[in-house]
Amino acid sequence: MTFVLARRACVVAALSLFSAGLLAAGPALAHGPSRQKVVEKIEINAPAAKVWEIVGNFQDLNWHPAVAKTEGTGGNAAGATRKLTLKNGGVIEESLTKYDADGKSLSYKIDAVDVKVLPVNNYASTISVKEDGGKSVVEWKGAFYRGFMNNDPPPELSDEAGVKAVSDIYKSGLAALKAKAESK
Repeated sequence: MTFVLARRACVVAALSLFSAGLLAAGPALAHGPSRQKVVEKIEINAPAAKVWEIVGNFQDLNWHPAVAKTEGTGGNAAGATRKLTLKNGGVIEESLTKYDADGKSLSYKIDAVDVKVLPVNNYASTISVKEDGGKSVVEWKGAFYRGFMNNDPPPELSDEAGVKAVSDIYKSGLAALKAKAESK
């Protein structure tokens, strides 16, 4: 009989805490990383087809100023992979998740990267090129989590560090793309 009374006492205590809001608030107080998003756009004085010739080959990201070498397999088929060797020595491994030549859009994700190279986790991105009266508008957008997946990240692995790093990559890449497309 004592076991039944002890069990009832535990249930009553738990229900009391729950009704007081103490149990329900516990998990809500825990805070982990939230998904971050970056969107950068640029207008290029070149037709979309010309810009897509540069951007549309998943196996060649050598137009980006940070990339020293691109190696890959699978061409532009979903599941294709590429390994980017950066000028600073860092390496990023990516895979193509969607490719739409007619819509001039490609989506990819990072499969492996050291957070010291790029302070993000679970990164996915899309680059698209749209025609705009003989010019092009290129949009590069990505979503990711910060480099440190637990609470209280160090500054170099915070949300802000991830957003800044990705934004800087997009801006420098789009500026280089503009220069290359407009010079041909």
